[in-house]
Amino acid sequence: MRKIIVSMNVSVDGFIAAPGGDLDWHFDKWTNEMAESLCEQLSKADTILLGGNTYSAMAAYWPAHSNDFNYARDDIAFAEMMNNYNKIVVSKTLNRLRWHNSKLIKKNVNGELQKLKLLPGKDMIIFGSGTLVSSLMTPGLIDEYILWVHPVILSGGKPLFATLPGTLNMRLTKIKQFRSGVIVLYYSV
Repeated sequence: MRKIIVSMNVSVDGFIAAPGGDLDWHFDKWTNEMAESLCEQLSKADTILLGGNTYSAMAAYWPAHSNDFNYARDDIAFAEMMNNYNKIVVSKTLNRLRWHNSKLIKKNVNGELQKLKLLPGKDMIIFGSGTLVSSLMTPGLIDEYILWVHPVILSGGKPLFATLPGTLNMRLTKIKQFRSGVIVLYYSV
């Protein structure tokens, strides 16, 4: 069975976005070493799951970067994967998808994702998409969390586990540390 894996930037105090939705707090720690690791993560999947807002931002950004030779080779390779992989978008507000290989799910999200998990192929990965992640926690559809813990305290914003009703037991399977101070924690559910 394919897994649904969350790969999420998070502050030390558990926030995925600063007050007002700001994400700039994690860009200053980003390195080529981390980009390589993210590329490796994506290579183990064949489908990207996205919420509507994250989809809109990524669809506006990635298509232009696979042919932009001002970017590092690793960034271009990542852009090519982002552009060519299947993308499943969960949104009640979007009606039209313009990014290559994108499919929209508007209803019966849990059932549709359960069907996708049963199909042959590699795992499915969620980048960002905090609202989508929150909606998949309760029905237990997420199999693994890859948390990119940044050495910053936001003291407010959007928490990762705010909507979880009760306990989520996870098992730490791997830790990866980067020179920037970011630590990646791999948890299986």
